[in-house]
Amino acid sequence: MILGALGVGYGFMTSHKSFEEVEHLLAEESHHGGAHDEEVAHAAPSHDAHEANSHEDSHGETAHAEVDEHTKHVEHVQHQIANRPWSALYVAAFFFMMIALGVLAFYAIQIASQAGWSPVLFRVMEGMTAYLLPGALIVLGIAAASHFIGHNNLFIWMDPEVVAHDKLIQGKTGWLNIWGFIIRGLIFIGGWSLYRHFSRKFSIAQDTAEDKSNFKKSFRISAAFLVFFIYTESMMSWDWIMSVDPHWFSTLFGWYVFASMFVSGITVIALITIYLKSRNYLEFVNENHLHDVAKFMFAFSIFWTYLWFSQFMLIWYSNIPEEVTYFVTRFQDYKLPFLGMVVMNFVFPILMLMNADYKRIPWFVVMAGLVILFGHYIDIFNMIMPATVGDRWFIGIPEISSILLFAGLFIFVVFTALTKAPLLVKGYPFRKESEDFHY
Repeated sequence: MILGALGVGYGFMTSHKSFEEVEHLLAEESHHGGAHDEEVAHAAPSHDAHEANSHEDSHGETAHAEVDEHTKHVEHVQHQIANRPWSALYVAAFFFMMIALGVLAFYAIQIASQAGWSPVLFRVMEGMTAYLLPGALIVLGIAAASHFIGHNNLFIWMDPEVVAHDKLIQGKTGWLNIWGFIIRGLIFIGGWSLYRHFSRKFSIAQDTAEDKSNFKKSFRISAAFLVFFIYTESMMSWDWIMSVDPHWFSTLFGWYVFASMFVSGITVIALITIYLKSRNYLEFVNENHLHDVAKFMFAFSIFWTYLWFSQFMLIWYSNIPEEVTYFVTRFQDYKLPFLGMVVMNFVFPILMLMNADYKRIPWFVVMAGLVILFGHYIDIFNMIMPATVGDRWFIGIPEISSILLFAGLFIFVVFTALTKAPLLVKGYPFRKESEDFHY
């Protein structure tokens, strides 16, 4: 975690480049790309050209326009380079937050459906959801800080100058405004955290209770939370991800983000369960429980692919310019991560987890899980980076350091929470059924 923090700091320090440094960088890139002469002509108009300009006004106007265009281009690239550490931090922060949120939704579904196989894993899920409150506040804090400290590095609709010259964004200012963004975010986080607090409270109280009143309370609030979650998760995905590119929208986007967070959360449940069992902390968990968790990993990988293809195919086939530009950008500048994540999130899980026997092998599930998690990190990366850094993307020190920072924080919070209560729910009505679960 400390190493990650140092790397993030280094990323911010090295992202501030002067106009001249960016100009020199572009000149080098043009030289390697075979267009050096053109770039130099833009960067430094020749003496002869200036002499010609003094005699021909039309030539002067053309040269001036070229210089202005070049200046704007350099400033744009300068802004993209400055965006990179902010974007890397935001992607990693959101990724680990969505794991906790996905687990919270999965936990609520298990209680509301009165599932009999999963109660032995409830305390693992409760421990993981402890990260939701700090993790979500960090995501909201980074978004707000990019406006108040970073000069609108992530969300262009937060820049009054951009809004003043963009009629499309002007039409969305009723929703896309900084204080509305923050207030909605706090409402989302407050609702999620309240459910997590009370469900955890009732779960622990049920351990020593003589009746089932706490179980009934958990059932009721879980059903109510799932309704709240469906609405707020969609709005959160619009605000925190889709609005980085306010000119584009998709009616499937909320479900698409949900699928990614759900499968990521379930995957981490599997990884932590396997680790704790290897340390002899979960003797009541057997291979059948692992098999069921791996089945959910497999099933929701397919569900994610269905939503990915539905969103991609419908937009690509309709070929409406303001919609298809989203995928054109990713095919042009992000082809490797964009197509690579489809392999990691669909092809790999299909091949690895289709066989029922493989789902019972811990090391095999761990291997598949790590690939799935990396694939969904790249998924979030693909959602954020094209709108914030353009073609200036790279997985280097800022990105790796951000992952290490939030992975360390996630592990610290989760494993601290796991020590606060027994790892088996003792008074839960379906505990015995879960312990004896087998095929």
